[in-house]
Amino acid sequence: MLSLEVRIMKTKWKNASSVELNGENQQNANSFCEVITVLGGRRPRSTPNTDSGMWAHSMTVQDYQDLIDRGWRRSGKYVYKPVMNQTCCPQYTIRCRPLQFQPSKSHKKVLKKMLKFLAKGEIPKGSCKDEPMDSTVDDAVVGDFALINKLDIQCDLKTLSDDLKESLESEGKNSKKEEPHELLQSQDFVGEKLASGEPSHSVKVHTVPKPGKGADLSKPPCRKAKEIRKERKRLKLMQQNPAGEHEGFQAQGQPPSLFPAKAKSNQPKALEDLIFESLPENASHKLEVRLVPVSFEDPEFKSSFSQSFSLYVKYQVAIHQDPPDECGKTEFTRFLCTSPLEAETPPNGPDCGYGSFHQQYWLDGKIIAVGVIDILPNCVSSVYLYYDPDYSFLSLGVYSALREIAFTRQLHEKTSQLSYYYMGFYIHSCPKMKYKGQYRPSDLLCPETYVWVPIEQCLPSLENSKYCRFNQDPEAVDEDRSTEPDRLQVFHKRAIMPYRVYKKHQKDPSEEAAVLQYASLVGQKCSERMLLFRN
Repeated sequence: MLSLEVRIMKTKWKNASSVELNGENQQNANSFCEVITVLGGRRPRSTPNTDSGMWAHSMTVQDYQDLIDRGWRRSGKYVYKPVMNQTCCPQYTIRCRPLQFQPSKSHKKVLKKMLKFLAKGEIPKGSCKDEPMDSTVDDAVVGDFALINKLDIQCDLKTLSDDLKESLESEGKNSKKEEPHELLQSQDFVGEKLASGEPSHSVKVHTVPKPGKGADLSKPPCRKAKEIRKERKRLKLMQQNPAGEHEGFQAQGQPPSLFPAKAKSNQPKALEDLIFESLPENASHKLEVRLVPVSFEDPEFKSSFSQSFSLYVKYQVAIHQDPPDECGKTEFTRFLCTSPLEAETPPNGPDCGYGSFHQQYWLDGKIIAVGVIDILPNCVSSVYLYYDPDYSFLSLGVYSALREIAFTRQLHEKTSQLSYYYMGFYIHSCPKMKYKGQYRPSDLLCPETYVWVPIEQCLPSLENSKYCRFNQDPEAVDEDRSTEPDRLQVFHKRAIMPYRVYKKHQKDPSEEAAVLQYASLVGQKCSERMLLFRN
């Protein structure tokens, strides 16, 4: 554990040697430099005990991007990194790839539930008190590539079963019903084929014919399932090429369609189409999502602070059972309303700029949820979510995560390198934290080599061991490991110096070990850009 008392500074070097960094004149220091203040002392309650941490006064978005790509995360201005091979529940940094993301069936249900509530005021039966971004456990297998073939077979079998059912119903409408044991035999046969992994087109379902009482002239003639499938294929081709394909089928003597063409497209609806589906003019509710910079200098942030704080207290007490006296304004401000990130608006960046933000969900003029996020050069990083427990039936955790994924895709259109959605830590050994793996495709960060590995490749290893090295190359190493610690920059006695100069004046044998540990944790790039303050 990193226990040294440090301050880290990213400086512009100009006049830096005259800067004093104590509690009274930190504001003056900012006029000369960008400062990261790191104190290895008391950590926030919400952070684990087995971690290396530092208090950060000011940090560039690129510095923080590089740090979270080495397993660091922030809680307010406290930046920490779990000691993965020592903690009882290893926490792996997880990121989703929004550009390839497709909402699962349960994700779509949440979005439709929100639309029904906004349009008609419809409230689903029962309550759904979910954790942030929570969803059903069943969706955890949706992205498993090993199951795709089996799922496809199941879908084909369902279609075939529906066709056969339609055919049998029209043929034997007035006949005696099938015996139960014969129906079970049919189902068992389908199940055996599914389990064997054979292609769906090789499945043949045989049923015992029943004596009929003659044709019902008031109903269409019975047709085989094969003919029905051909008819559907013909309709599909006609929609794609109304002239040529239609003529081709007529030439083959195919009968005219007895079923209306389906308007349904094979392309699944995009996430944005599901979120931003148009509402009627007389909709029951209005939902507005506002992006507000985390700054008391911002008028919108300042004016909504009181309402946002009240919502935070209500959420912490109801959802996390925190005592009200531990949910004061001081803790709320330190935890969710202060950030070490310096806002940046480069010309090639997103219109909103980089930095820390609150995404406020306003329902009919009232805040019902707040998503705390960081917008960084390569990603949108989710920090925290709190919401009104009275609206738990809307699954606001899932809904806000889907909105943040869509928001990342929107930012990517202007800033191409911003293409990931970081969801914090994935804890495979904790059932309540495994839900993040349901947002596919996603990757986990290897805790030893700091490369990203698809979660599907990580899960088998995590089933056998809580702590895993995901990189399968035994010779791979951390490419940004500290190879030249003497280049680490130190701020000591109001002077900036490389570590090789600083260590000549130190007599404490533990000092070198502590500084080298810091260098290994932040990596070579950050150790050269940030200045380690030694008192």
